[in-house]
Amino acid sequence: MADATNTTAVTVAITGASGAPYGLRLVEMLLAAGRRVDLVISRAGRLVLEQECHLMLPDSVPDANRILKEMWPHGTELLNLYGNNDWNSPLASGSARGRAMVICPCSMGTLAAVANGMSDNLLERAADVAIKEKWPLILVPREAPLSVIHLSNMLRLAQLGVTILPAAPGFYHCPASVNELIDFVVARILDHLAIGHTLVPPWSGGLAGGMMKESHQTMGSYGA
Repeated sequence: MADATNTTAVTVAITGASGAPYGLRLVEMLLAAGRRVDLVISRAGRLVLEQECHLMLPDSVPDANRILKEMWPHGTELLNLYGNNDWNSPLASGSARGRAMVICPCSMGTLAAVANGMSDNLLERAADVAIKEKWPLILVPREAPLSVIHLSNMLRLAQLGVTILPAAPGFYHCPASVNELIDFVVARILDHLAIGHTLVPPWSGGLAGGMMKESHQTMGSYGA
C-alpha cells in the first residue's frame, strides 16, 4: 500500500459492527487535523450509531450531512457524507486523487466483502479501489471470538497490504475513562495515517512508578 504521509483526503466508512464511537471520534480528529473527510455509513452502521451514540441520522443524505456538519462546525467545509448507493461519487473511481481509507468499525460482513472483491455498494467499491490503486486502507474490526473464516479473510487482506487494526485498546497508559480507551484506538489509526495527535503519549519504555502504583491500587484484586 502507498504511504499515507502526503494524503490530505481520508475516506471513513462506518459499518454495523459495535464500536461506532471509534468512528465518530476518528472523524472528529481528522477534521481537527485539517483533513478532508469523505464519509460513508452503511444502513447497519446507522442503527449502531443510534444505539451506541444516540445519533439518529435521516435517510436523506443532505439532511444527514447537515446534522453531521453541525456536530463538527470547525470542519464544515471539510466533511462530505455520501450515500452508500451513490455510484456517481468520486470514491467509486480510481481516477480520483489518491486517498487513504479507514473502515471503522468494520463488521465481519464488510471485511468478507472487501476480502473477496465485492463491490455491491459505494463502501465496498471504495475499498476495492483502494486495494487496486494501492492506497492506504485500514480496517478496524470489532468482533470476538474470531472464526477461521474471519481470520482467513484478515490474512488475505493483510497479504494484499491492507492494515488490520483491531479495536483493542491497551491499558499501559492507565486509562481513567471509556473515552480514553476510545482515544487509544483512534490514536493508533492516526499513527498509521501519519497524522500527528496528542491523544495518547507514545510508549516510553515503562510506566512511571507513581502511575504504576496508582494503577494497581485502582485495579485492586483484578490486578492479581
